[in-house]
Amino acid sequence: MSMIKCSSCGNEISPKAATCPKCGHPNEVAKKVSNGKAVWSLVVFGAIAWFVFGGGAQKQVASDFTKQYDIAKSQGDPIQICVQAGFVSAAYLAAKDDAQYKSWKEIEKKDCQRAGVPR
Repeated sequence: MSMIKCSSCGNEISPKAATCPKCGHPNEVAKKVSNGKAVWSLVVFGAIAWFVFGGGAQKQVASDFTKQYDIAKSQGDPIQICVQAGFVSAAYLAAKDDAQYKSWKEIEKKDCQRAGVPR
């Protein structure tokens, strides 16, 4: 990283230095870099918080379980289909998606009856 000149005394300083070590003048470049990092940190943190607490993670889990259900369905094992349907309905319950939860509970009930597992 190249050095910059202090705007007050002309001494060469690191662009990351908060102040000039020679005269103590604040480094304006360092403030701009640190403000930019703070903004990006907030944006990233906000996106992660929204994903985790805003339902993004739960909906992704429900989507993943639905794909696994489709795989089990294509393989034809009735017990596995019943189990996967239960996972999907539980995932929609965790995601607080009432309509999908009710729909998948019906699918689970029918699949488990076919497998001989009472629900």
